[in-house]
Amino acid sequence: MSAGSTGALSVTLCRDPRQFAALEEPWNRLVRSCPTATPFQSHAWLHSWWLSYGREGRLRVLLVRRGDELVGAAALMLVHRPLPLLVPLGGGITDYFDVLADARCADEVVPALARGLHRAARGAVVDLREVRPGAAAERLYAHWSGARTRLADSTCMELPVLPFDELVKRMPKAGAQRVRAKLRKTDAAGIEEREVTEEEVPRAVRTLLRLHEKQWRGRGVTPEHLRPRFAEHLTRATRRMVRCGEGRLTEFRLEGKVVAANVTLLSAGLSGGYLYGADPGLRDKKVDVATLLLRHEAGRALAEGRPVVSFLRGSEPYKNHWRPEVVVNQRFLLATTALAPLLRLHESQLTGRERAVEALRESLPAARDWRARLNELRVR
Repeated sequence: MSAGSTGALSVTLCRDPRQFAALEEPWNRLVRSCPTATPFQSHAWLHSWWLSYGREGRLRVLLVRRGDELVGAAALMLVHRPLPLLVPLGGGITDYFDVLADARCADEVVPALARGLHRAARGAVVDLREVRPGAAAERLYAHWSGARTRLADSTCMELPVLPFDELVKRMPKAGAQRVRAKLRKTDAAGIEEREVTEEEVPRAVRTLLRLHEKQWRGRGVTPEHLRPRFAEHLTRATRRMVRCGEGRLTEFRLEGKVVAANVTLLSAGLSGGYLYGADPGLRDKKVDVATLLLRHEAGRALAEGRPVVSFLRGSEPYKNHWRPEVVVNQRFLLATTALAPLLRLHESQLTGRERAVEALRESLPAARDWRARLNELRVR
């Protein structure tokens, strides 16, 4: 660990995975004192991710202390492709990034984090993805003294926590009627809900991932969700999060058999449905799994006093039926003044890639029409 000081605060850079592992208790206290923190800033999630995905020598975790008390943190790692970058721990399977700053002294901690990150970024561009609006990282961006750029990142959708009947009333009348009819059929099927214990998590995660693969078979399952390292991470993180109230894993049973399962990640500010799996055979029983899960999660969030149910990333059509609030995450690029040209290069690569993806999207309908016309001519 290398150290410096900022007034009454000390700022250190942790590169040792063993020291990061030992931070669990103070890190969890810090998360609880940071109202903008999401479940993805928990030590359980981040440390588990590092064990499954981290690379030796790449850990870079900024820590801010007042005396012996941890009052600020930013969990990052160094990568070298496509150029030297400091990026958040959590990678592509993490929906939100934020830095942590104790609310009691955030006005001091955030500038200290910015200065510490400035020192850590002497040889790399900082690329902070998936920053939720209102996050503490927005204040860090405002305090940055070098080059900086803000880009749009993933789209997320959120619902206010209301009694489920009130959520249904937000829908168009015809849609609300369909939801009520689906729920009557779901209730008639006799599905039972049960939250698993910490000890049951490994077995339950295996069942969830099996159902998830079965549910998406032939429809483009996310490849990472089928890999052993993801299963190891999800099992380890969920077990720890269930233990300390930062997550739950719910099973839905029909005639004693698990037919659906859902991992929900929790923080003071939101309840987020992270991953679920469901037996495709439920369609034959007219069970609408998405509605079943949302009713359960909305009820739990209401009972626990959480203000938001988040669908997390993605704008799938079924989410729009509920008239959610659309929330666009942000991407912050930061660099020292000396590395400003490198930041601009990285920015141009990112925006160029986005334009290429958009052009491909726009060309796909025309390409499909062209292929259809060609097939017609072949038939003739």
